[in-house]
Amino acid sequence: MKIEQLYTGCLAEAAYYIESNGEAAIIDPLRESEPYLKLANESKAKVKYIFETHFHADFVSGHIDLARKTGAKMVFGPTANPNYDVIIAEDEQVFEIGDVKIKVLHTPGHTMESVTYLLIDEKGNDHAIFTGDTLFLGDVGRPDLAIKSDLTKEDLAALLFKSLRERIMPLSDSLIVYPAHGAGSSCGKNMSSETVDTLGNQKRTNYALRADMTQEEFVKEVLTDILPPPQYFPLNAMMNKNGYESFDDVMHRGDRALNVEEFKELMENDDYIVLDTRHESEYGKGHIPGSWFIGLDGNFAMWVGVVIRDIKQKILLVTQEGREGEALLRLARVGYDNARGYLEGGFDAWAQHGEPTETERQISAEVFSKFHCERKVTTLDVRKPGEFEAERVSDAISFPLDFLFEHIDDLDKDRTYYLHCAGGYRSMSALAILKNHGFKNLININGGFDAIKLTDVPRTAYVCPSTL
Repeated sequence: MKIEQLYTGCLAEAAYYIESNGEAAIIDPLRESEPYLKLANESKAKVKYIFETHFHADFVSGHIDLARKTGAKMVFGPTANPNYDVIIAEDEQVFEIGDVKIKVLHTPGHTMESVTYLLIDEKGNDHAIFTGDTLFLGDVGRPDLAIKSDLTKEDLAALLFKSLRERIMPLSDSLIVYPAHGAGSSCGKNMSSETVDTLGNQKRTNYALRADMTQEEFVKEVLTDILPPPQYFPLNAMMNKNGYESFDDVMHRGDRALNVEEFKELMENDDYIVLDTRHESEYGKGHIPGSWFIGLDGNFAMWVGVVIRDIKQKILLVTQEGREGEALLRLARVGYDNARGYLEGGFDAWAQHGEPTETERQISAEVFSKFHCERKVTTLDVRKPGEFEAERVSDAISFPLDFLFEHIDDLDKDRTYYLHCAGGYRSMSALAILKNHGFKNLININGGFDAIKLTDVPRTAYVCPSTL
């Protein structure tokens, strides 16, 4: 038996490849098929099943393309009802892969169709559980993402409590837990950076598995401090339920090198936006006027889903040379399938052609400290609310990038704003958005709060009420 976890850091997502005696199964694959086909081809194994734990909201799953390329059967849990041919498994139904078995445990709560897959080894022993978004390490899945459910989030949280107590917690402490996500995912709020654990350790350390916890306590704790889901989540969930365009076709359409003149011609069409994916410092030093910034060297796909509000938006790319394919791939992972080409030669080609460029004002944390001391400044902290609450510049305004569009009108276009996040990535993206909405007096603080903490700028730290 072979188990391989394929973890994708920028999405904090784990897919799984299971192989036994010439047959393979894949759980929760990403959209690109190549990594899974490569594993199967190396072992000369036949992909027999593709198991989905639920309709994912934070990425477009690769199950449909992978099934078409391999002939494998797609399996969903009870009540799934997608708009294409799959096996809708019954609770406790068993599937054989070589000499091992996969048993379906229906665990509704995160969504109604959510299941956990129990792997039974060659000797008939329970070996591992693939928990999807039902159970994470240190957390459980948020119960507010179900597609068109007539149940409230409180109803789903109560179902999740029951699923955990009746289907997961009675299992052996020795079982290996393989979750679908880790730290950084928006599908939970308190996930560990570890990606594999034992069920016994989770029973001891995961707040949601406390033996003495009541259902009322569970519902309250699970729903406390969860932020609204990113706007693209329901769109990805519907793509996973209804089907989507071939990944290969999407990549082929976007893989188009455009010279400067061709790029300019498309730019003049209001249907397009220019997305610059270079490092934030490079964007600040020079970029195409009106372009947006989301750097590849970060949680690119997630921030694309937050910042670009229309999933059907036509996109023109400016990337570091050699990373065009990576940008197209990571856009497609979250369903942004309308990239229509990239600037050949990148920004350097644009500048060398004599086209207009813009720069952004960037200052060091040390300079910010001096300005903050000598005069009144308005600081916009674009980190998440939890980061802001933990520690912040004393007089900063919380203005999370996650919800920037909902609150743009709260800002004064005539005021000067100093923007920061943790390291500089998110604040440059926020700056680009604000600039494209008519704000002119914007300054990015290089190094973000990590650098500010090394200066004398007054800060406020969170104080636990129990210590007051």
